[in-house]
Amino acid sequence: MKQKNFFNIILLTLLAFVYSCDDSLKNLGFTIQPDTDRITVGADSLFFTARTVAVDSLLPDGMFAKTKNPVLGEYKDPLFGTIKSDFVGEFYYPEGQNFPEGATIDSVKVAIFYNSWKGDSVAPIGLSVYEINKNLPVGSYYTNFDPTEYVDISAPIGKSLFTAANIEVPISERQQQDYYHRAFVDLPKSLGERILNVSETVEDLDTDIFKEYFKGLYLTTDFGAGAIVTVDHTYLYLHFHYLDEKGSSTEQDTIRSGSMILNTTPEVIQINRIKNKNDKLLEENSDYAFVKSPAGVYTEINFPFSEKAEKIKNQALNLAKLTITALPEKDSDLKFKLPPSPYMLLINKESLKEFFEERKLPNNITSFYAQLDNTTYTYNFGNISAMINHYKEENDGNIVDMDYLLVPIDLVITTISNQPQVTAIYNQMTPTATTIIKSPSKMKIEMIFSKL
Repeated sequence: MKQKNFFNIILLTLLAFVYSCDDSLKNLGFTIQPDTDRITVGADSLFFTARTVAVDSLLPDGMFAKTKNPVLGEYKDPLFGTIKSDFVGEFYYPEGQNFPEGATIDSVKVAIFYNSWKGDSVAPIGLSVYEINKNLPVGSYYTNFDPTEYVDISAPIGKSLFTAANIEVPISERQQQDYYHRAFVDLPKSLGERILNVSETVEDLDTDIFKEYFKGLYLTTDFGAGAIVTVDHTYLYLHFHYLDEKGSSTEQDTIRSGSMILNTTPEVIQINRIKNKNDKLLEENSDYAFVKSPAGVYTEINFPFSEKAEKIKNQALNLAKLTITALPEKDSDLKFKLPPSPYMLLINKESLKEFFEERKLPNNITSFYAQLDNTTYTYNFGNISAMINHYKEENDGNIVDMDYLLVPIDLVITTISNQPQVTAIYNQMTPTATTIIKSPSKMKIEMIFSKL
């Protein structure tokens, strides 16, 4: 075997060994060739650029946010600006559910239940509730939805004050093992009486018919800018009493009490509205780019692949290793600082809208995801050579520059055949704030080529 050929094979073997510990690079595509084949190996770097872009500039209708867990509240940060969120929701009416005969409404309440929040847990939050007065749009799940078009914003039907940590609740109750954080708002008894009348007079009452008489509620905050809660459940409580004739053990007439509970479910419409102020994040910044959720800003990355067009055209690209570095939380002493996103999606800018609307998953060809490494503060997307080769083939061998986005996401991981698999991806709805470092040493793709 010739000395040069032997050296090339040894170099290729070493390179494969170096990257073998990275699970995301397991499909490098290296193969053992006969001694008579001449293999040459070359390494190169491609430097890319990044900038911060507003979600609204990419998606005029806002971010697709179909979720059963809306966020509620307001949070202000000196750098990352303001996040304010509220939501509207219809209520599911189970077919066949009725009040006892002779029921009288005693009180009506709406309640949100949550066990997760961001920000100051003891900051007061003012909660206001409005009744929706016209049908919500079917199929609209975008964060720029305007709830004020569907309510009389001058006439809230209920108000209350709470804290995320529920310090207004006795500590003995909060220390119970099954305690669920919550906020209640008293609503007019007349709302319950109207629902009672519908239940008694409308035959075959179900959710669709029920919405003709009660179209839902809009929940928003009108005080406090220190915390945002993630709502797990929204319930409407209709408390009543009725006469149970001869219902006691001694056959005496008895006054009994009860409750009908209606809730928001995936079967009915629920829309989360998000409003952001991102002025500082969108200023020119040579050092950092930013990612903010929900529906705040993304980092746009430009890959100038055309700079390496000659090599990509004439050599086999086996490895293109991409790692994004975030700024460590140097201000971790700030008690209420928003955390970075635990997961990032790397997606073609042109594919952003349809990816979430069509419930797609990363295919490791044109879309990828990475988890934040809390030790190195990096998002390792592994080997993206398949993406570069894909666009080369799609453009008949021509090498084009590509614009990609870093998007904060939530994952659903399901165990299938004893293996954890990502089965769904959603836009990140809880507040996060990630700072991407733009120094040249952090903004490059390490590439390895081979040629027969």
